[in-house]
Amino acid sequence: MALRSIATGTVSFGMVSIPVKLYSATQASAAISFNLLHKKDGSRLKQQYVCQTCNDKVERDDMVKGYEFAKDQYVMLTPEELSALEEKSTQTIEISEFIPIEKIDPIYFEKPYFLGPDKGGDKAYKLLATTLENTGKAALARYAARGKQYLVLLRPKEGRLVMQQLMYADEVRSWEEVEVPTVEVKEAELKLAAQLVEATSNPAFEPEKYQDDVRTRVKELIEKKVAGQEITSAPAEQGKAQIIDIMEALKASLAKRAGGGEAAAGASEERRPAKRKDDAAPAAAAAVATAAVAVAQAGAAGAGERAPKRKASKK
Repeated sequence: MALRSIATGTVSFGMVSIPVKLYSATQASAAISFNLLHKKDGSRLKQQYVCQTCNDKVERDDMVKGYEFAKDQYVMLTPEELSALEEKSTQTIEISEFIPIEKIDPIYFEKPYFLGPDKGGDKAYKLLATTLENTGKAALARYAARGKQYLVLLRPKEGRLVMQQLMYADEVRSWEEVEVPTVEVKEAELKLAAQLVEATSNPAFEPEKYQDDVRTRVKELIEKKVAGQEITSAPAEQGKAQIIDIMEALKASLAKRAGGGEAAAGASEERRPAKRKDDAAPAAAAAVATAAVAVAQAGAAGAGERAPKRKASKK
């Protein structure tokens, strides 16, 4: 089923104008929404606004917007005043400059839209999409709609264009607000972590492999409620012990990934189970685990990470 466009516009740069259609790239149907009901009789509740001074119920016609410039002090703005300040919706996506895609931090990404060619814009649309793809660049532009001005990015994707709404610079917090203590990372830890990354890597992004488990459980609960089934609470999951030693944590992760937990942990031959002919563990994964253990042991020996021997207690 073809997507239905939500708006039309024109991509403009220099003397070139490309008529386009906008399509929402995401859908809100995945979210489960609830209505507030009266617990006593199950009737739906209606929201009301009450004045804090006179305690009267206030209708929408008697409301104005106010900006708090100091504690409990407001300046009131009428709808007419705010309307006069709105950006005029020209539906023009005006390109300002072209930027290498890899230089754009995804932290600025907000809502995405698909762009498709409108009547008469097929060739120019294809030309822009292909040029951006060939040059590895994206177009930074401004777009006015619904009285607001948006900063957007046009980026190519499989011969098409995606319009990515961006955050403005003052809407993104500074990295300096996050405190990161200075710690030493040892070479053996880096090598072992790299082994784990390689063992758990996927050459492609496959979002269809993942789903929102919480939403699935909520939907199942709702379906049971509708069907009139008895609902029982699932037992609380026991908390897992935290592994403090990063080397042990990395070794354990690699061993689990390779399917050779006891071997990676340094178990003795007597405790090591016999290999089955139909062992499904890949040879590459086993090699990763063996190499990881060797790296860890070498790193531990070189860095003196062995735990100090405890003194025998006096009888």
